[in-house]
Amino acid sequence: MHQERNQAKGLKSGSCWLLGAALALGGCLSEQAPPMDAATEQLVAAAAAAEDPVTTPFKNLPFVEASSATRVVVQKLPQPTALKETVAVHVKLPPPANKELEGSLVRVLGDQKNPQVLFRSDVLAELKQIPQSPGREFYTSFAQLDVSELERRAKNEEEIASGAFGEVTRESIVFNGRTPISRTVGAPVDLRTFQGGGLTPLSICPVRPVSTQASWGKSLLITDPAVVLDPARTWDPCTGAGTQGGVWTFAHLVREMAQNSGRTPEDFVKEWLSLWLNDYALNGSNVPARTNIFSQVIQPWANASGVSSALVINPSTNRREVLLGGPLNLNISPFRLLAIVNRTDLGRSVGGGGYGGSSDAGELRFVFGLTRPSPWGGGSEATCGMRPFTVIFEYGVPRSGCQQVIDWARQWTQLASRPSFDATYLSQLQTMTQSVVLRDKAPGKGNRNAINQIRTNENTLNTLWQLREFTLSTQNFANDTETPVSGPLRPHTVALTPSDSLHNPNGGDPDLTAYVSTTVAAGLQTPLSVPFQCASSFSMPSSFNGRPLLGASSQIPANRWVVSGLSNTSAQDVCARKELSVNTCNGCHFGDTATNGAGGNLSFTHISPTSGIPARTSKFLTGGGPGFMFGVPDQQFGSSVATWNFADLERRHQRLYDIATCSTCGPRFSMNAGILDQIQRFEGVVPFEPTISTGGKSPFKVGPITRVETVRALLEVRPQFQGELRDEPTDFPRPVETFVH
Repeated sequence: MHQERNQAKGLKSGSCWLLGAALALGGCLSEQAPPMDAATEQLVAAAAAAEDPVTTPFKNLPFVEASSATRVVVQKLPQPTALKETVAVHVKLPPPANKELEGSLVRVLGDQKNPQVLFRSDVLAELKQIPQSPGREFYTSFAQLDVSELERRAKNEEEIASGAFGEVTRESIVFNGRTPISRTVGAPVDLRTFQGGGLTPLSICPVRPVSTQASWGKSLLITDPAVVLDPARTWDPCTGAGTQGGVWTFAHLVREMAQNSGRTPEDFVKEWLSLWLNDYALNGSNVPARTNIFSQVIQPWANASGVSSALVINPSTNRREVLLGGPLNLNISPFRLLAIVNRTDLGRSVGGGGYGGSSDAGELRFVFGLTRPSPWGGGSEATCGMRPFTVIFEYGVPRSGCQQVIDWARQWTQLASRPSFDATYLSQLQTMTQSVVLRDKAPGKGNRNAINQIRTNENTLNTLWQLREFTLSTQNFANDTETPVSGPLRPHTVALTPSDSLHNPNGGDPDLTAYVSTTVAAGLQTPLSVPFQCASSFSMPSSFNGRPLLGASSQIPANRWVVSGLSNTSAQDVCARKELSVNTCNGCHFGDTATNGAGGNLSFTHISPTSGIPARTSKFLTGGGPGFMFGVPDQQFGSSVATWNFADLERRHQRLYDIATCSTCGPRFSMNAGILDQIQRFEGVVPFEPTISTGGKSPFKVGPITRVETVRALLEVRPQFQGELRDEPTDFPRPVETFVH
């Protein structure tokens, strides 16, 4: 008791209630992370004993001709359109989910504010608008595309083929969503054919650098000690090596984020950590306090900072508060850098809908692991006290427009081509990361900072693993809107994850079944084929059927989402359940990706906070190694129905080089919403395909356009509905992928 009084005496407060509350709570909090409880142990053991995941080589996938895998074909027009468009962009669209629209001569994608109106290419050929059609399954829009863009792509292809970026391959893996489904080869861009008005395929890169562990580690998921323990840019709380406040430290990122918040960086962090001290509610869900944040994180950090600390209860609010005798020393933060992650694959067009190109540059992420060093900043790996607690800073890269996105992707490919993590590599990576994380890089966002969200995943504070999310924004659950706001980090619902209250390991919630059967199923790309053609674009509203849907946090183990009332013989049911579950926080971090410790895989995390440096990564990411894919039996229906293959770093590798090497840009006019009213006046219906941004609902009477004369009339009135001119990739009508993890 005498020691507790001395500890509290140094606190910057004269209120008697603070001292009493501190003494009352002084001995209540455990100093050790709680062990895994019996229920969790049983669940992990059951998962490990279930059907084993399998690792198989890509060579087992079927080979398909490039013609069947080609999605985008461009064609120079004999003369520009009234909007000065010079090319027809033909896109192979999947059949519409709404059977009523099959055979429609016009398809409207996207959303009401940003409609994308495409015309069936064979009808345009019939109307002499294009020289020829690539086939009835292709739909056409128009853009401005200078031949110099194709010349740039041809030059890029030659550069790759020369070996400038390492050993090359001419084979591509075709992905459907996250699933590798086949192998194919592309053809080099044919400038002569294009100049002559011929059909010129653009969608498949004809050559890429071979995907290797080394290239992943330099351009996609960087875990090498040369970076994460770089003495000039990081600081290791375990050994004390490095530079305090370096550009890749937790301290630096927080200091930049706290600018414009009205708080010191130290108070900014204290407020954030204090969010675990009390229950909070979001969207109708209660998140119970995890008070061990004090004993496991705040108090040890305060001790290392040389300041006293106490956990107290404020009698006015009856809520727990932390009292510190001085500021936390951010320079000696217990959060140790594990990885820098490039997520260019998350880029999508502004205004999205169900289709969009890469008109933004995705995310840049920093992954940190919690430590409890003893001694602090003066020990070794053996005394590090690594905890199962990751913190991920996820920034939206503040670049937009096709050319800027290509430039960002090319910088990553240049890093991949470096022979080692030399001074040039480290300097270039620093320049790139600083262009994202520094203050005032995103004037339209909270604190003018580019952070999208901070996610945490831990069981240090409780026996159950839990994921939380924090943002610089406020949510309005009544109308499903979000507003950037400056100030402290705020709790946020977890992305694409239903409330834990809806979880039942045996299924049974009728509203969850209804949501999967309608919203998720409506976003499925057709035709469906289990397990190869099974991807959905969908959003998750705050509420569904009058009940809160989005969760305030995500517990693991709720190891996968079982949905009742579905048939294992229905491709739609099987696919919709899988797409829901694998995109949730708990499904992605346990059952649906087999991150259960079985077969040498990780448990609950994709980047391990406890394996040391370099951090181990999950087989969901690696596929088991370059050239391999990781198959996980369906978590509701078993392997007899489907085994889902994953090789996410291979997918990201291909997407990176698709953008950096094989993208072409051209100004394209968007259409304003008035064109939809015009279509309705012509036909009384609109061939609108409601998708991710509309929640599966259409503001129009939906129906097909079947008359060629209506197509002719729409082509004539297009200039009246001209929207803004955008710098878009030619593959802008590509399906938006529902990925957040």
